Amino acid sequence: MEQNFFILLAFVATASGLLVVIARNPIHSAMALASCFVQIAALYVLLGSPFLAVIQIFVYVGAIMVLFLFVTMMLDIRKETRSRFHLKGIVATIIALLALATEMFYLLSHSSRLYAVMAPERVISDQPIKDLSLTLFADFLLPFEMASVILLVALIGAVVLARTDGSRQQKLDSQSEASS
Repeated sequence: MEQNFFILLAFVATASGLLVVIARNPIHSAMALASCFVQIAALYVLLGSPFLAVIQIFVYVGAIMVLFLFVTMMLDIRKETRSRFHLKGIVATIIALLALATEMFYLLSHSSRLYAVMAPERVISDQPIKDLSLTLFADFLLPFEMASVILLVALIGAVVLARTDGSRQQKLDSQSEASS
């Protein structure tokens, strides 16, 4: 049963990773990347490492995805989405993708290490995780909350900077005409 979930999560992570590359809209690519990160966190849980799964969610989905969304909002994505999608090398890309997918499924289905990792008799002690969580959320709660507030302020600042309303654009145009 666990092997089926592992293969399903690996397939969805691979598919969302592919969607990151082929999506035309940068926001859709960023959301597909977040989905891929969540699938990888689920794989960590399935492999018996819940701490790595939580760190995956906090660091990658929380911080890195916010950074990607900042950059996406700061760029002029309307201009980029109007550009044409290049179809050069699409056949070679599809052949390479199919070869890698076939290799992945072959290795997953014939791996003895995969069966050994998913053995049901493993007992995982969660005492170090409890100690770490108590330390993080008891002793270091204020820095943890301040980091989240700083990220929220940065997100609001990026939205304000990326917003182009008519009056602001007219001011920028008049200033550029006056300087030239």
